[in-house]
Amino acid sequence: MHTTPTRPNPFQLADGRAQPSAMPRANMWLRAGLCAVFWGVFCGTTQAQSSSVASPNAAYSRPEVLALPGVMPTAPVRLRVWGFEVYDARLWTPRGFRHTQSAQFPFALELQYLRKLEGAAIASRSIDEMRRVGSFSDAQAQTWLAAMRELFPDVNTGERITGVNLPGEGAEFWVNGQRVGLVKDEAFARLFFGIWLDERSSQPKMRAQLLKGLQP
Repeated sequence: MHTTPTRPNPFQLADGRAQPSAMPRANMWLRAGLCAVFWGVFCGTTQAQSSSVASPNAAYSRPEVLALPGVMPTAPVRLRVWGFEVYDARLWTPRGFRHTQSAQFPFALELQYLRKLEGAAIASRSIDEMRRVGSFSDAQAQTWLAAMRELFPDVNTGERITGVNLPGEGAEFWVNGQRVGLVKDEAFARLFFGIWLDERSSQPKMRAQLLKGLQP
């Protein structure tokens, strides 16, 4: 996707990002079913199990976190729903990071997917989950939804979406190590990352595992 400078957007798109390919009609029912299972977890309508997987090597790095000074990865946490593996989540946090004051720190949240999911569904469900964390207007919801639909592609097994919190700016997003854009809104960033970090998260067990060993 190429940046369209004259189009009023609250985010910046990187040049050269391809549009997600069309899904064959024969597979649409399966794709929709997987999305329903995945996002049902965030609604609290299903029972999900999450578990920590092997701790990452301290020297392990990603292009999306190279600009964040001194960040270190937490142990990834695997989300499973009804026996289906959905994604591995990890945080990249700097020394002195406090999760109750996370908006004040530059950090990254990485989701590496273990199955196919639709970007549009991820964006829509994110808005619903953000409402659990805090209130915002319908106008804000529409603006943020449009931004996320532009930024989040359909994902396949092994692909990752990483959100980077930039204090004083907003949330920057990367897909598979390539920067795709910035939602320039601090309120958006606080609520988006709150899906996983806020105590009102619909996945308290996953939150506890992600924050294990970090200062409150």
